[in-house]
Amino acid sequence: MSKTMIGHCLCGAVTVELVGAKAELEICQCTMCRRWGGAFYAALAGDSFTLGGEEAVTAYASSDWGERAFCSKCGTNIWWRFKPTGNRSFSAGLFDEAEQLGIEKEIFVDEAADWCRLQGDHPRQTGEEVIAEAKAAGFTFD
Repeated sequence: MSKTMIGHCLCGAVTVELVGAKAELEICQCTMCRRWGGAFYAALAGDSFTLGGEEAVTAYASSDWGERAFCSKCGTNIWWRFKPTGNRSFSAGLFDEAEQLGIEKEIFVDEAADWCRLQGDHPRQTGEEVIAEAKAAGFTFD
């Protein structure tokens, strides 16, 4: 049975129904994520999603291969999208049920601020390792 989570931004203008939500979060420690949200990005992915209030979403192409979106009314971060596949992860803070989830892995740990270091026994990948893994899967980066 797939886990479905319902989430929303601060003002409620944007809602997300995430079907088949993963049981763990991916944490991105890259400089862009820190600048975007003030700390690391806690990402929650799933099999599919339904978006409500799409007219309130503003998307920003933060790189040739990534897009970030936020609510244009309250500023809440909504998603990060990997352009080559279209796959999205959603900000874990949108979902009350995400409070109980563990960490699957941390990525871009070599860019983590000292005050963003997380404890726990989970995989940690440097930016070089993440990019090498994506290239091995056939993705190209400019």
